[in-house]
Amino acid sequence: MAKFILLFLKLLAILYTVQAVFEDQVGKFDWKQQYVGSVRFAHFDNQIQSSKKVLVATEKNVFAAINTRTGELFWRHVDKTGPEGNIDALLLQGQDAVMVVGDGRILRSWEVNVGGLNWEMVLDSGSFQSASLVGHQEHVKYVAVLKKAAISLHYLSNGHQKWIENLPESDSVDYQSVYSEGKGEVFVLGLVPHSHITVVVYSIDDGEILKQFTVEAPWMPDLQSSCSVIGKGMLTCVDAGSLSLNMLDLHAHSEMNQIPLQSIGLEVSSGFRPVLVSSQPNAARPPLSEFFLQIGPDQHVLLQLNKGQILTLRDFKPAMLVSFATTGEKTVAAVMSPKNKTASSINLFSAETGRRLLDTTLIFTMDPNGGKPEKLYVQAFLKKDDSVGYRVIVQTEDHQLTFIQQPGRVLWTREEALSDVVTMEMVDLPLTATQAELEGEFGKKADGLMSMVLKRLSSQLILLQAWLSHLWKLFYDARQPRSQVKNEVTIENLSRDEFNLQKMMVMVTASGKVNVLVLFGIDSKTGTIVWKHYLDNVPSNAAFKLMVQRTTAHFPHPPQCTLLIKDKDTGLATLHVFNPIYGKKSHVTPPLLPQPILQSMLLPLMDQDYAKVLLLVDDQYKVSAFPSTKNVLQQLQDVASSVFFFLIDANQGRLSGYRLRTDLSTELIWEVVIPAEVQKIVTVNGKKANEHVHSQGRVMGDRSVLYKYLNPNLLALVTESTDQHQERSFVGIILIDGVTGRIIHEAVQRKARGPVHIVHSENWVVYEYWSTKSRRVEFSVIELYEGMELYNSTVFSSLDRPHAPQVLQQSYIFPSAISAMDATLTEKGITSRHLLIGLPSGGILSLPKMFLDPRRPEIVSEQSREENLIPYAPELPIRTEWFINYNQSVLRVRGIHTAPSGLESTCLVVAYGLDIYQTRVYPSKQFDVLKDDYDYMLISSVLLALFFATMISKRLAEVKLLNRAWR
Repeated sequence: MAKFILLFLKLLAILYTVQAVFEDQVGKFDWKQQYVGSVRFAHFDNQIQSSKKVLVATEKNVFAAINTRTGELFWRHVDKTGPEGNIDALLLQGQDAVMVVGDGRILRSWEVNVGGLNWEMVLDSGSFQSASLVGHQEHVKYVAVLKKAAISLHYLSNGHQKWIENLPESDSVDYQSVYSEGKGEVFVLGLVPHSHITVVVYSIDDGEILKQFTVEAPWMPDLQSSCSVIGKGMLTCVDAGSLSLNMLDLHAHSEMNQIPLQSIGLEVSSGFRPVLVSSQPNAARPPLSEFFLQIGPDQHVLLQLNKGQILTLRDFKPAMLVSFATTGEKTVAAVMSPKNKTASSINLFSAETGRRLLDTTLIFTMDPNGGKPEKLYVQAFLKKDDSVGYRVIVQTEDHQLTFIQQPGRVLWTREEALSDVVTMEMVDLPLTATQAELEGEFGKKADGLMSMVLKRLSSQLILLQAWLSHLWKLFYDARQPRSQVKNEVTIENLSRDEFNLQKMMVMVTASGKVNVLVLFGIDSKTGTIVWKHYLDNVPSNAAFKLMVQRTTAHFPHPPQCTLLIKDKDTGLATLHVFNPIYGKKSHVTPPLLPQPILQSMLLPLMDQDYAKVLLLVDDQYKVSAFPSTKNVLQQLQDVASSVFFFLIDANQGRLSGYRLRTDLSTELIWEVVIPAEVQKIVTVNGKKANEHVHSQGRVMGDRSVLYKYLNPNLLALVTESTDQHQERSFVGIILIDGVTGRIIHEAVQRKARGPVHIVHSENWVVYEYWSTKSRRVEFSVIELYEGMELYNSTVFSSLDRPHAPQVLQQSYIFPSAISAMDATLTEKGITSRHLLIGLPSGGILSLPKMFLDPRRPEIVSEQSREENLIPYAPELPIRTEWFINYNQSVLRVRGIHTAPSGLESTCLVVAYGLDIYQTRVYPSKQFDVLKDDYDYMLISSVLLALFFATMISKRLAEVKLLNRAWR
């Protein structure tokens, strides 16, 4: 009997696991795009002539290999975020890549063919101490200072081949890495300012320390110079303060040799800090004696170290970017110069003489909607006639990687800015030409009956023509090979599908280190980038808010989106108005707001062109509207008494509520103060404006109704204690009515800390935190109910609430950390709700809300069975069939965006982080869609047979009745 039960359980498990995604469904309704981020280092694999690999290390702490023919990833390794995972230096030799990670703390060796880790060694920080730092080792910080040409790769020769590589500068120690090919050694150099250089030698095979020694270097005044090694072990640094070159022979251990730039005939542009640009392009050759010195924004000088003297080979002006490359025995210098406003030219020059090489011009056409070139990487090769050919990778300010070959053919591009998505919206696509024709028919007044009939007939003819052309396209594509069928998505063929499943994804990307802001319009069905728009002069600490003022539902008016860009320091903001479908700027001039902005909100008011009114509150508590027409101002005055808003001052712990007066001034009506010395405000979360609630109540087991507390003005305020002590830390949540300021409920989770992720929807709030006592992730859910009687079934008013709601709360244990969280959203709110949870492991979990129900009973009763309540268990399960991305790992998920579709059963989901993943989820299965294997022939045959059977039966019945009448 036991064997039979065990066999039955195994069969049941097998039957249960087949509910996963089938192989033929992979990629049918979902897609994934992988990114690496802004490139910091790039090396072409030139060991094999047919190699098609370029190794990149990025600002996102990603080490990857890119296929130079297609632009796709061979493999990718993602390190920790923050300084602990910073890739400080990269050295490539043969099939090994040696890198320093974590601000000079870890030394790693990778095998570049498959991306496997050879070995890892922790660098001994004590080896880089001097007598002046004794006793202060634990206070030394290894924080990289990233700037142009501060990190470079070189070769050092002293009787046998060696490599040297500058590592990141820090507050007290500057690192360099040296690789010896003959002995298999890695030299790590640490520099203590005004003191000495410490050299530690590691074995490249296993990372063991072989030896270490120090070299006096009191000549290094600070770490603001860009340094490199040129020639036969000559450490060269440019001092921007004294405008000179400081040189030190690492073999002879001699003292500093200072060479003023004026002595070699160089004049630095006023206010510009000179930068030394050098690279070691080939591991099999000695380091170059030539190097570039940038002495102006668009001026580079090619210099050469010859017998201890610095010679000027050639002055390049204007020159935007420079780089070295080598192939065989030839070393060349590539120089990019501006050609016109839309293009730049790249030419090759001999590195030894500075002479220009003929027939090496490459034209780089700049995207008018993109940024300027920022970095240049060159891959050189020998042609059959022994001349030098080359390809280049150009990285622009908007983090676009473009791989180009002569004379200017673009092989592929990668939009790495999409690894920095900060916010997004999904907009419905416009109507087709036939749908627009029908809309125009109903939107215009006809002259009479005949004109309406003729209009209807012409519309039907247009529909018939469109249907026939669609059938012909399907027939033509069916006869063509699949490889020749083109399904490209362009602006011309973008149109709304039957169930509104295809939308336009408007994404805002911004990098925190540079002032880069890029807007993308992406087709949600295929992931194709339809349009891109680059914005410059954006503050590096700006905050962004994207709002849809007008959708495509108001034909013939085009849709309109507004991006609010606000400087966090000054509060000054600008409005960027554009068409989300085509990416073009609106005819409305984006205004520059003169006063700092405190709050912005979309009102349910529309102007004469059906655009929602954007309300802006400045630091003087004055209100302005956009668009600010007379009609809008009149509507705003009419509804002023019903407009309420709140302001947050997180530094002072103050949450204030205001009301709009008829004269468009504001009035303070309530205020909640949180003691800033005890706890700080983390976030304030409200409900989504496009959320619909289908049912006002919940049916109990005894057939009574428990009505939900559906307050559209409810705010969930999350606070966290400022005391870092584990025993006194806590996380608090306060539910506040945004109109009256009344505190509905308050809860505190003791011995807990953030980060806190929260979802606020309908009558429930779910938030997640870290329990310091139990050292685990916990969920807490709060649900609010009015009771068994509904106070007002038509309109909810915060000003007329005599009774406090009933509050139910329960906590659960979750077995994993969480990086992002959101809830599913459907058009009518009928479908069951699921929580979409992004995990650090790369999975996206769809957790049914029924598992986070505070009414789950500990003891099962007959009424709980009637309600289908799950018995309470503190641990929440993670089932493999709940992962909506199956094996498509989405790394570093920062946000999850949900949008409804035309089908009530279907919710569109976009997860963005380092990668972007789009899919559809069906929380209540596809109850309104026929299955793919639905037998249309069978049901058609049955219906046809029933029809004929009905007709025959009817005829037989008539004959029978007639015969009976004649009797």
